[in-house]
Amino acid sequence: MRKLGTYALAVLAATGFGLSAVPAAQASTARQASAESVASLRGRVPTCVDVWSKSGKVYKTGYARNGCKGTVHMKIVWAHGPDGPCQTVRPGGTIYNRVPRFPRTFDGAKTC
Repeated sequence: MRKLGTYALAVLAATGFGLSAVPAAQASTARQASAESVASLRGRVPTCVDVWSKSGKVYKTGYARNGCKGTVHMKIVWAHGPDGPCQTVRPGGTIYNRVPRFPRTFDGAKTC
């Protein structure tokens, strides 16, 4: 029984359960930075990418300009329908995607 208890304690210690060597304020900052990194991996474009849209009488067009130093793979995102195709955009390049105006809503751009 003692061997099982030691093993369980070792597992809990290895996973960090109930034990923290980092002060709470630093742990909170680390979790926030980690969450932001995961969000960017899930599709948020870098801050160096500018996004905007223009609406006409019939169509709505979404744009994304790569102001980054490197190439970005991204697509225009729309609500209430399919997104634009994934495109490779070199630095300084702009992509666009045009859709019927109603009922679509421009949601920006995301990496792909």
